[in-house]
Amino acid sequence: MNPEGANHANPIGLLIVDDHPVVRDGLRGMFSGDTRFEVVGEAADGAEAVRQALALRPDVVLMDLRMPGVDGVSAIGQLAERGSAARVLVLTTYDTDSDVVAAIEAGATGYLLKDAPREELFRAVVAAARGEAVLAPTVASRLMGQVREVRQVRQPAPEPLSQRELEVLGLIAKGSTNREAAAKLFISEATVKTHVLHIYAKLGVNDRAAAVATAFDRGLFTPGGGTP
Repeated sequence: MNPEGANHANPIGLLIVDDHPVVRDGLRGMFSGDTRFEVVGEAADGAEAVRQALALRPDVVLMDLRMPGVDGVSAIGQLAERGSAARVLVLTTYDTDSDVVAAIEAGATGYLLKDAPREELFRAVVAAARGEAVLAPTVASRLMGQVREVRQVRQPAPEPLSQRELEVLGLIAKGSTNREAAAKLFISEATVKTHVLHIYAKLGVNDRAAAVATAFDRGLFTPGGGTP
């Protein structure tokens, strides 16, 4: 088989896996009409898909997910465990978070939906044969959303400001300079500067304006400049 799919004498070998005969017929007809591809086999469930993939050694397996008996995700995992070199491109009608993540974690190279245009599907198979990741736009968006959620969960809770830091920030919000804040709080200007640096670090900001804006956003004090 030829992963590049550019040489007509060595087309990309495909194994089509779907429990609906009409779907398999449609996909076989579609790919058989393009000399870049060769349909080397078909399977109606995950168990048969594993047997055929190991025997026929296709370049790419077009894998449905929800099938009777052994489902697509289980079949993908079994192929990975048994050292199959075939790239698995999921082709399904389902794009729920659980389906997408389970398939990719099991070892799928790509994930497309069955409403994908013909040329998009062709490009995806060629890319999958090269080992490139292929994701439908909606699937990519879901994964990005999950990554953002995980990052937010992993972020530590912001460290609270001390009472003195709140007092300094309150004076800054009212327009006081470091010297003026020091005089009002009966502390040195150097101590005020230290408090300001701690405030910046805890709020994740780099200047006075951002510190005040972040404090308001977090409800650390009211628009009048005092603590709530």
